[in-house]
Amino acid sequence: MKRIILMAACGLMACTGAFAQDEEPKLVVKPSGRILMDAGVMHSTDETLNDQLNDGVAIPDVRMGVSATYGKWKAKVDVGYARQSLSLKDISLDYNFDKENLIRMGYFVHQYGLQSGTSSSFKVSMEEPLANQAFFNSRLIGAMYVHAGDKFHATASVFAENDAMKMTTDKLGNEAWGAMTRLVWRPLTERGKIFHIGISGAYESPRYNKTAALSHKSYTLRAPFPTRIANVAAQEATISDAKALWKFSPEMNLAVGNFGLEAQYFYVGIKRDNAMPNYSAWGAYSNVRYLLKGQGYTYTKADAGIATPDPGSMELVAAYNYSTLTDKDANIYGGKVNDWSLTFNYYLNKYMIWRVRGSITRATDNAAFNNNTFSILETRLQIKF
Repeated sequence: MKRIILMAACGLMACTGAFAQDEEPKLVVKPSGRILMDAGVMHSTDETLNDQLNDGVAIPDVRMGVSATYGKWKAKVDVGYARQSLSLKDISLDYNFDKENLIRMGYFVHQYGLQSGTSSSFKVSMEEPLANQAFFNSRLIGAMYVHAGDKFHATASVFAENDAMKMTTDKLGNEAWGAMTRLVWRPLTERGKIFHIGISGAYESPRYNKTAALSHKSYTLRAPFPTRIANVAAQEATISDAKALWKFSPEMNLAVGNFGLEAQYFYVGIKRDNAMPNYSAWGAYSNVRYLLKGQGYTYTKADAGIATPDPGSMELVAAYNYSTLTDKDANIYGGKVNDWSLTFNYYLNKYMIWRVRGSITRATDNAAFNNNTFSILETRLQIKF
């Protein structure tokens, strides 16, 4: 009798376990948001630019969003508010095949180089390197596959041009398209012992332009002076008679204890039609990082880069950027910049960061203005949850 009861109990437990395995996944919803508050004093040696690059304060980004997970699915929506206008940020849907592989669809930043793994408010040099702003796309409608393995990280994306989010095709025309990939080898990912090397590549067809003669026959590359209090182009070039754009970007990431080094190179080539000379541009930046207070840098495998330092950490970042949009052989003078900066980051707690940044930017070879030197001292308090 006891044996029968025991067998029945075991059978019941097995059935219960089977039902538990088939339970409906839980829907988990989380709100998110951020606020950036900036203040700065700045000066340019060019009088015309000095009238535009004015001292001031700003709240350049306020965002509210929500994410929801349900089993292997995750959805995210972010809405931003700045300068009295609303804008859509990340709108994406993920499907996680397992812990190392996922596909993401929607409107988001596709991975291309180191900076693509970090949101705009988490740049360690406070403002994004000018080379990255000139040669990288922001959010794009498309799909991206991500493999985040132990030693290798790889992504592959297909996408439409930026303006596909702003206009219908009867106004935009046939949308430009592109493809990109990022490949990273990371043999060391321990705390205080990090090393990775990688390379990204991309192809894009010609983009929309509000000037009909240039629409889907040109590309515009642009990078502003390094502040969000003002928005003035330090470099800008429109390349007409364009047929195709291709680019590549090697990267390197290193950390030993409290010391870190990040570096990336960019090259862009544009093939042109109507016997016009082809155009090329390039740039590079490096960040030398040191934790004044902390216990060594850590690594994030999902984004393939150094993770945000622990709450309470203090960091000093010395950065240099060179980039040129001037190609004399193509008779295009979009400008050259040399930018030196020093940034202090205090990671106050899990949700708040205080930054202070000083920089000098030398802008030359630009058809839009005289050679000049721009200097700025800026601070930011940011809140993200």
